[in-house]
Amino acid sequence: MDLNYFKKTRILDAGMGQELLARGLVTKGTLWSATSLIDEKFNSLVVDTHLSAIEAGAEVILTNTFTTRRVRMRENQVEDLFQFANQKACELAIKAKELSKRNILIAGSLPAQNETYDVDKRDEKIVEKDFFDQANIINPYIDFFYLDVLSSGREVEIALNVIHKLNKPVLVGLHLKKNGMLPSGETITEIVKKYKNTNWLGVVAACVSLEIIEKTADELKSLKIPFGFKANLWGVEEPLPVHRFNNAGHNEVGKNPNITLGKREEVNGKVFCEFAKKISRKGATILGGCCETDSSHIKELSKLK
Repeated sequence: MDLNYFKKTRILDAGMGQELLARGLVTKGTLWSATSLIDEKFNSLVVDTHLSAIEAGAEVILTNTFTTRRVRMRENQVEDLFQFANQKACELAIKAKELSKRNILIAGSLPAQNETYDVDKRDEKIVEKDFFDQANIINPYIDFFYLDVLSSGREVEIALNVIHKLNKPVLVGLHLKKNGMLPSGETITEIVKKYKNTNWLGVVAACVSLEIIEKTADELKSLKIPFGFKANLWGVEEPLPVHRFNNAGHNEVGKNPNITLGKREEVNGKVFCEFAKKISRKGATILGGCCETDSSHIKELSKLK
């Protein structure tokens, strides 16, 4: 694909997991959105959610592979379905694209391989294998990789080395805390200067509150590469790692994160669009939503094209 793709304003999709729950998905344990891949009766919800985003104006959709990382599959005792679930997510994204008859791109969601919003401190070889095994399954189906909510430079480096072997472009999604830094304590500038390579498409604040995005926009702009956001609408500015609030067993109905984290009901599509306008004036060209956003937010964002 064109490595300059994000130099123009582009609209990404909204969150997948919470939208699937809103559409009727019943999850098990901490599988959350991965349940929609393993249980065939929920496959259509994934396609419909992708289609809603495309019809709202999304030019890029992410594969539903955020919770199909090996650690999450293992803890829910379905590791034998690791390849099946990741492949199914890609097939459903392609199906949605074909049904839409629109020339959108498919990004492979390659998430942090251990806990969300937390630094992966495991042995480097283990982390590398987890990244490679998931990326290798996704790779044939996608236009580029999206590093989905990474929390440290070490993880970025490992993931980038894996993606380099697969010869695909990458959009880097960094999770940020209220202090504007990654959970590892590194700055965005440090990450970009140390790890940026020729395959980078840009960098985004990933699953981050509106306030943190606004606080870090000037730093992102100063890096002179395409930047933007996939904003969350959690009710808290800085979510804790998910393992601290969900210990559901693999055969139990999982606890929906928004029970603990809440939702910013006041941020409707129009409010979200006004926020995006403000960040766009600072130079952001990559605009999208994450947890608790839906197609109504994307529809408003698409008006900025």
